Amino acid sequence: MISDPTSAAAPGPSEQQSKSSHNEDEANPSAAVTNSEEESGNENRRKRGWRRKRPCKESENATKSKIAKSRRRCSSVRKDRLCQRKRPHLEAVTLFDVITMGRSAIRAVIDGWMESYLADRDASLLDLITFFIQCCGCKGVVTAEMCHTKSDSDTMNKMVEELVEDSDEVAGLQYKKFLAFPWILTVTWPMDADSMEYPLIQPGPHSRWFHSDLSDFVSVLVSQCQHSILFDNYLMTTVVSLLSELSDSHIRAFRHTCTLAAVKLLSSLIEVALNLSVGVENSQKLQRVQRPSRQKNQGQQKVTQLQEKKVEIESMMDVIFKAVFLKRHRDVLPEIRSICMEELGLWMRLYSSVFLNDSYLKYMDWMSYDKIPDVRLKCVLALQSLYGDPVLLPQLDFFTTRFKDRMISMTLDKDNEVALQTLKLLLLISKTSKDVLSPDDYKRLLQLVFSSQRPLAATAGELLFFRLLHAANNQEGVNQEDAHRQETLIRLKALLQFYQNSKLHNHVVYLVDSLWDCGGTLLKDWSTLTSILLQDPHSPSLALTQAEEVVLVEILVASVRQASEGPVLAGRSGAKKVMSGREKKVQVEDCTKLTQHFLMVLPELLSKYSGRWDIIASLMRIPQYFLPETPLADKTQLVSRLLAEMVANLEVHSGTTVLEEGSRTFLRLCGEETMWCSTARSARDSMVQCWVDHIKELLSESLTGTTFSADEEKTGDILATLKKLSAFHNCHDLSRWNLFDLLSPLLAVESFQEGASPEVLKEVFKCLSYCVLWSLSTSSETLTCRDKAVTQRLQLRVLSETSHRCLSHSDHSVRQQAFMGVCDILTAHSYQQHVWNPTSWAPLPYTPTPKLQMALLSFVCKNVFVGRDCDESKACQHSEEDRMEDLHTRRSTLAAYCKLILHRVLEISMAADIFAYYVKYYNDFGDIIKETMYRSRQMDKIESSRTLVLSLQQLFVRLHRMQDGEQTPRLHQGVQTFTSIKELARRFALSFGDLLRFRECVVLIHRTGIDFVFQDFVQTPEYSTPAYLSYLSILAEFSSKLLKPDKKTVLSYLQKETSHHMVDLREDCWQPLLYYQASLLAVAEVEEVASHGSSDRKQTGRSALTKNKHGSQAAGPLSPSEAHVVKVHRLGRPSHKTTHMLEDLMRRPQTQEPVLQDSDHHHDDDDDNDDAVDVEH
Repeated sequence: MISDPTSAAAPGPSEQQSKSSHNEDEANPSAAVTNSEEESGNENRRKRGWRRKRPCKESENATKSKIAKSRRRCSSVRKDRLCQRKRPHLEAVTLFDVITMGRSAIRAVIDGWMESYLADRDASLLDLITFFIQCCGCKGVVTAEMCHTKSDSDTMNKMVEELVEDSDEVAGLQYKKFLAFPWILTVTWPMDADSMEYPLIQPGPHSRWFHSDLSDFVSVLVSQCQHSILFDNYLMTTVVSLLSELSDSHIRAFRHTCTLAAVKLLSSLIEVALNLSVGVENSQKLQRVQRPSRQKNQGQQKVTQLQEKKVEIESMMDVIFKAVFLKRHRDVLPEIRSICMEELGLWMRLYSSVFLNDSYLKYMDWMSYDKIPDVRLKCVLALQSLYGDPVLLPQLDFFTTRFKDRMISMTLDKDNEVALQTLKLLLLISKTSKDVLSPDDYKRLLQLVFSSQRPLAATAGELLFFRLLHAANNQEGVNQEDAHRQETLIRLKALLQFYQNSKLHNHVVYLVDSLWDCGGTLLKDWSTLTSILLQDPHSPSLALTQAEEVVLVEILVASVRQASEGPVLAGRSGAKKVMSGREKKVQVEDCTKLTQHFLMVLPELLSKYSGRWDIIASLMRIPQYFLPETPLADKTQLVSRLLAEMVANLEVHSGTTVLEEGSRTFLRLCGEETMWCSTARSARDSMVQCWVDHIKELLSESLTGTTFSADEEKTGDILATLKKLSAFHNCHDLSRWNLFDLLSPLLAVESFQEGASPEVLKEVFKCLSYCVLWSLSTSSETLTCRDKAVTQRLQLRVLSETSHRCLSHSDHSVRQQAFMGVCDILTAHSYQQHVWNPTSWAPLPYTPTPKLQMALLSFVCKNVFVGRDCDESKACQHSEEDRMEDLHTRRSTLAAYCKLILHRVLEISMAADIFAYYVKYYNDFGDIIKETMYRSRQMDKIESSRTLVLSLQQLFVRLHRMQDGEQTPRLHQGVQTFTSIKELARRFALSFGDLLRFRECVVLIHRTGIDFVFQDFVQTPEYSTPAYLSYLSILAEFSSKLLKPDKKTVLSYLQKETSHHMVDLREDCWQPLLYYQASLLAVAEVEEVASHGSSDRKQTGRSALTKNKHGSQAAGPLSPSEAHVVKVHRLGRPSHKTTHMLEDLMRRPQTQEPVLQDSDHHHDDDDDNDDAVDVEH
């Protein structure tokens, strides 16, 4: 903190009392101690302390030799000076140097310091004072003068940190004085050496090491002095006074360090008091067994002396507590508050007879409301140590009753660690005091098993399991096996009841994950769980309801997943991402056990619950977690039995959940790495072949030409078979059955009245989309084989045209599926467009027609960006779950369309209508639109900028037409107010971060906007201003993104456009032009003019030509001199090459005109301004 001092030390008061005389150049041990420290913290520091020496070059046992030399040379001050004369090459070692050498070195050095203290206590005590000053980071000079009375008014004026106003500015020194009774200490250091860093806040682990070293030093100091100088009424008085005064300092370094030293001193004094208490007890026991004699009287005197010392120690503790803790426990620095609360918990635990009462516990209650999480955490950890000691529990009853509500509320703390430790505290209380928490309290706490933080959820699971275990201990069975089964069933019933009462369905996996650490043995008892499910349903003692059976099966499947995949769950954080070797071994063992068990038991479960689709859907997932390398894997009989039961259930059930889980399970079993892949593939192929044959038979009876005729039973059969085929085609390649040609005739008749039902059409679209997607993903030969490429292109065209036609279907689900299907296949086909080789014989890749592109855009605008009134009506009619599902569907629809743009299937300009809703629907779709803007700018920044301009111009034109009465807002949902359009332009401008990178884009936006306003404008008495002049107020939002040379260029271009018209800036109708010019010139009156340029109303006013007809002076062309120019912040000087590139850009005509512009606008004027860019078209 402070550099090496340059001034010498002043003599101290004890020098006159020294028995030996010394030369003037010799150092006085009672004088000021000059300390210096090198800049590097890892190197040895050079000090002049109490003359402890060490060699400059340390040997391997440097620390041991240092300690030995310290002991030999600290016997007396005279011997130390003789050693200094004999060995001038040795360097001094101070207490601050020794603090980092370890506890053993500290103990040895303190022994030597005590010897020096007995020889000259003032000099040694000054060394100790200097040590505490240095620990605060102060590297200056400490001098002392004696204070004889505390009541001296002059002394009181010289107390803590009185700044000397007439500091020595010539020498560059500053001073601070403070009282350490009976001394007045002065610290001197250079004025230019202030720093905010001190040892306790050093970066890295150094601060933590210093914290521990300082605590050890104080502890060893008190421990070594407790039998001698601790009770001399001089050492502790001075140290306590010093630490009390410095802990009350307004300087953070002094306050932080000395508060730590003071509370550690109190903790060390508590250890001394405990030792004295033990000594008193031992002496009293010895006294009781002794006969009346002189020894007994001596024992009584010893007890009295020990009690007096104990009283004196408690008095010191009380002084430190009142002088330090009472002030610092509410310090502005959170680190100090944390230290105080941590040590207070230690005092309560070690010295409960004094500190464990309501007078001190109230600080725990108060500080639990601290705004800093670490302070609250220290309070909770301190309480954990108290409640963990059974001896202290009776003294905490009243505190527990008052503090219980606060502890329960802290389980929802915003800091995860505080909430976790609080729940652990409540768990500890519930185990030690069973009647403290009420059923309502348990109900609130046990809901945390569904928390998103796994450590918190696991602790809540431990609390839940403890209550279940307590309930199960009261049961007894006939024998061990029956008792175990009965106990397991009771626990499971309690767990099922808890889950059903929580009313948080579809969260079984989170409940199992919460119970896994403490109740893994129960959850992995798959044999008992399956035996309960396979038991006789008529057994009255072990019967389960149908709802309980469903939940129990879900728990069974969740435990299988947990054993196979581990605790990683979506939406839950805090789990270990890397497993140890032991955990991996346990995981493999569990997977082996579950595979062997369920290969034999799962067919029985599937057979028993074949009529329960909800249970079958859960049981179908279990084979996905099988381990192929098991001893029973080569037994095809077991695998065949399992596959037969799965096929039988898939034939019966046609629900989406069952079919999806069955498809995923077959995909897992048919993998190349499994030993039963051939058996599983054979079973799958035969099953699919049966479905295909069945659908062929049904279609041959129902489909004749362009007419579809089928009764309700046949339609249901067709729908069920289509669901099965589409579910399996999603995961498996069924291309060899040629389902596209088989099912496409159903779409050819859908426009007729005799067409298939919407449910059938929806499944047909799914199946055909999967056919095309599998063809695209496995069609590496289509790039070179013409026949396959032609077939694939034909399928793409047929499906795209059919989807285009179905986008206007009367049923919304059909429209939605047609849109998603065509978006998916076009996105997948875009990869072939990137790798297509024009030299090959393959035909051109398929490109969607313009009508299809506009139909897709229209579908998005009508179904995604619905009006607010429609949202409010839906909110009244549907539940929150339905609204969230509808929002998810709309987001998926928008994301599918944006992917078409980002994969270059559609032009970037097709995103103009999407960008227009960026602000209006920011909460629902802002992230999708923002990502689309960002990625489209990476593809082509110029085209993306034109799209932003197009979006703004379309919104402005719609608003202008509405103001002219051509349309009303209800006729078009895309109409927005002028303020919202301007806010949208501001958001667009903020997306241009790097001005140099997007310099050309911003200039293009300004040029296009100026052309949009003044193109084809002919000034007449009836139309004195352009129709779209107020668009310049919107365009001004991009002026802040222009560099200074570009502002001159754009301003020159604006002057050229306005030079052909009569412009009077005093007219209200020309205020948008003035506002835009001011944004380019960065004038000071921008905010004043802004009120004229921002209005949702149509701007009106008398024209300049009309005023001229009445005799007013006509206004001339717009000139930069009409506005005041102020200095602007220059972001960077653009290169000469970049400037010429922008000049060319301003000269080039637009390749894409803005909306509602029919022809280009040409100018032939030149500008004589050298700083601006000439604009020629």
